[in-house]
Amino acid sequence: MTGRPNSPVPDLRVSAPETARLAATVLLAVMMCSASWIFGWPDWVARGLIAVGLTLVAVAVLMALQTRLRLRARAMATDLLTGFIEKDASPSFVADDDGIIHARNAAAARRFADAEKETLAGTLRAVLANPSAVLFRLQSRARVEGAAQEDVITRRGHVRMAVHQMHGGSFLWRVEDIAERSSTGRSAESIPIPMMTIGRTGAVLFMNEAARALIGGRIKSLDRLFVDLPVRSGQINTMTTANGPIQALVVENTRTQGRNELYFLETDETENSGSGTNFGDLPVPFLKVAPTGEVLSANKLALGLLGTANCKDVKLGQLMEGLGRPMSDWLRDTADGLAPNKSEFLRLSRSDKEVFVQVTLSRAVEDGVTVLIAVLNDATELKTLEAQFVQSQKMQAIGQLAGGVAHDFNNLLTAISGHCDLLLLRHDQGDQDYGDLIQIHENANRAAALVSQLLAFSRKQTLLPEVLDLRDTLSDLTHLLNRLVGEKVTLTLSHDPVMRSIRADKRQLEQVLMNLVVNARDAMPQGGEIRIETEVVSLDRPIERNRATVPAGDWVTVRVQDEGVGIDPDKIQKVFEPFYTTKRTGEGTGLGLSTAYGIVKQTGGYIFVDSIKGSGTEFTLYFPVYKALPGAAKAAAPKVEATVPKHGEGVVLLVEDEAPVRAFASRALRLRGYTVLEAESAEDALRTLEDPGLNVDVFVTDVVMPGMDGPSWVREALKTRPDTRVVFVSGYAEGAFGESEPNVPNSVFLAKPFSLNQLTETVHDQLN
Repeated sequence: MTGRPNSPVPDLRVSAPETARLAATVLLAVMMCSASWIFGWPDWVARGLIAVGLTLVAVAVLMALQTRLRLRARAMATDLLTGFIEKDASPSFVADDDGIIHARNAAAARRFADAEKETLAGTLRAVLANPSAVLFRLQSRARVEGAAQEDVITRRGHVRMAVHQMHGGSFLWRVEDIAERSSTGRSAESIPIPMMTIGRTGAVLFMNEAARALIGGRIKSLDRLFVDLPVRSGQINTMTTANGPIQALVVENTRTQGRNELYFLETDETENSGSGTNFGDLPVPFLKVAPTGEVLSANKLALGLLGTANCKDVKLGQLMEGLGRPMSDWLRDTADGLAPNKSEFLRLSRSDKEVFVQVTLSRAVEDGVTVLIAVLNDATELKTLEAQFVQSQKMQAIGQLAGGVAHDFNNLLTAISGHCDLLLLRHDQGDQDYGDLIQIHENANRAAALVSQLLAFSRKQTLLPEVLDLRDTLSDLTHLLNRLVGEKVTLTLSHDPVMRSIRADKRQLEQVLMNLVVNARDAMPQGGEIRIETEVVSLDRPIERNRATVPAGDWVTVRVQDEGVGIDPDKIQKVFEPFYTTKRTGEGTGLGLSTAYGIVKQTGGYIFVDSIKGSGTEFTLYFPVYKALPGAAKAAAPKVEATVPKHGEGVVLLVEDEAPVRAFASRALRLRGYTVLEAESAEDALRTLEDPGLNVDVFVTDVVMPGMDGPSWVREALKTRPDTRVVFVSGYAEGAFGESEPNVPNSVFLAKPFSLNQLTETVHDQLN
């Protein structure tokens, strides 16, 4: 028994049917055991009857135990009800794993008095269409998670089913009614705008009073209301009402659990019609526009989005721009029904900030006059993401172009400077051609520096990182910086008293600082002060700025501040773009800051800019603090500079697809005493190595070549010649090859353009 309906305390007595079944089982067992003596049956029959009787006795014992366990479960339910759910205002049940109700509180007895059953599924059938499925789903989750809940839409409204697993295998169920609420937290009945809530299948779950008044009663599904489905949000739809078809502007608002809200605005009504619908209170930005472009009215959300107090005597073309064709043509085509209901992305003409809107125009008729309804959606974030994606693609394309151009130029410069080195070996300072050769050599080096700047922009330059103290670096650079800024500008340095080291390329870091200082100088034509400050900062949490995230940790910051004219807010995000400059024609190329950005990013740092128009600009650089690896040497042994050309003996396999570079490299190596085997491709090199009697000491190979690249053929060759040394050369930087990274044992990297001595010394070091 589950207890009396009007009392939360269940009946703990054993039911009469249970007592009768137990007594009958015991009586039958006694009769079986005594029958053998009463009737004198044979022994085998008597033994069989005794066995059956003992079995029945065992069954009776099990029945008694089961009854006792059930009584204990009901006793536990009684304690639970007394201490927890007895006073609960929501219906609550205690049921076992099979759904049999052990106890229920007073609220459950009142709510389900007419549908009281022994099982929970039978009791809830008056509320749920398919209670077994809901109960099984929730009970399965409760076994795993300990508790579960689900909101169910019923004929009477929304119901929240909750279940908790209790000790002993029982479950506590709670049924709670949920009042229908709108997304704003107030009752939907109080909204003056006609609205309804729609389920996944198109069933109408709720209609407010304004919707029932407009339609003429309650409906059960959308196909009874709309002539054409699906509903076109933000457009005019034909609705069937009790008074006949009407034209209404419909806005759909998506909510959770597969439910949507529909808002209606009858287009042939005035703003304050008898139905109480107020155009200004609509939850979506709307504009009412004449076919000639005049804005007739705008609701509150539209005015807030447009950033204006009113739109009186204003045309739509004055509020937004960027259509790509005359605004009047778009409006006229829509009013004539010639243009499809296609959304356009436009930029609002606001001076305070940049805002993009998605505008959907629809044609409507008011008192026989054609008007246009414009639905606005804020698309600023979408357009920003689109602009960022386009910008990243543009930067990537320009970076690839710059890297490719730099690679080809490095090959040319290697051949020019290399053959110049060969000529200088045959001319001394007294020769009349010596000065011309020196000029060629110096200009080739200047061209190499320009190419290095291109590689820095594309982040494919060759860096030679070393452990630096920024105080020492700036101290060495101060004399040059003072010469750059001139007499009108004062340069001030300020250092953190406890400075930490960083690991960077000193030459490239100096280039970054010089670019920033020169830009600061140019921003102060009347003079001023440039401050360079260094500081060690510890970030407890990541910093997010300008789509970049600086991780938590220790960083060394460098700030370059000026008192110049500043940068306009709409231009500050473009300063790192290549070829973009705020200077006049002829005063800048627009590569300085983009190069600085590439160097800082390749070093593992970050660079940010802050500026106030008319007050100055500040660039902030973040560099990670250098942390020495455990067991690393405290100081590297100084490299002994070569004073005389090094000569050596050995066989060098030179693989280079550029004929001028291959010719220079082979002559340079032969001049130093090496035997050189030449190959113009990786395939030729592998065919040369097919001779087992050929001994090769060093592979000198280009990395990027037509066909098989350098690392690929070297790995293949090292399978049979594992002790051979390798020198990789390339016009790209080391680390810029992606999947072709030359991660090969006993290998070194030599960047182009290289000189005669650099090539021969690298080969000599590999052999020795």
